[in-house]
Amino acid sequence: MPDRTRALRSAADALTLIAEARIHPYEREGNAADGKTREMNLHELPWPKDELEALGNAQVRLRVTLSYFIEPNPSSRGWTGRYVYPSHGLRFAMRRPEDSVESFRRRINTRARIDGDRPPTLETEAGWLFGASQQQAAGSLHTDIWTGSAVDLASKGSIAIYPVAGWWKNRRAYDQSELGVEYSLVVSIEAPEVDIYTPVAQQISPAVVVET
Repeated sequence: MPDRTRALRSAADALTLIAEARIHPYEREGNAADGKTREMNLHELPWPKDELEALGNAQVRLRVTLSYFIEPNPSSRGWTGRYVYPSHGLRFAMRRPEDSVESFRRRINTRARIDGDRPPTLETEAGWLFGASQQQAAGSLHTDIWTGSAVDLASKGSIAIYPVAGWWKNRRAYDQSELGVEYSLVVSIEAPEVDIYTPVAQQISPAVVVET
């Protein structure tokens, strides 16, 4: 159940980060009817890395929520088939402990791979409550919870937001990708009685890198 108090505040050992940004889902080449995905946003979050590493293997909890508005399909084709209900879809992916920022980029963005490179594994990382089913969920509100060691969480401070299919992709005349779409990203960390809020509050606001 939503809890307004918890959603709008941070405790010393329960940190909430909120980022809002814009993304352009699809692009067009020539007279192509089907649009290709256009951008990926990479959020480099302020992260209590040293404090989490100091906790070692203590169990911590991370929750990621992505929310955005869509334009419903004006046709009568409903939810299935080529013309799906939402105008566009967005999903999130988080850096894994074994990833560098560069390998994380290559995992999500095929254009970041060198010709001939095999992509890093796309299998769901252990510890997520929903995992792959979150990526397949309908609607425009996506959330997942990760539980694991604090030392693993210390290296997970990068989140990618990327587009997936929607009816804008296949209906050129109605595609409003050029205007961009807005979304909100909420990231919450719960640690065992350790001040993770202060070191984050002292850092610079989250940076967003837009990739095509």
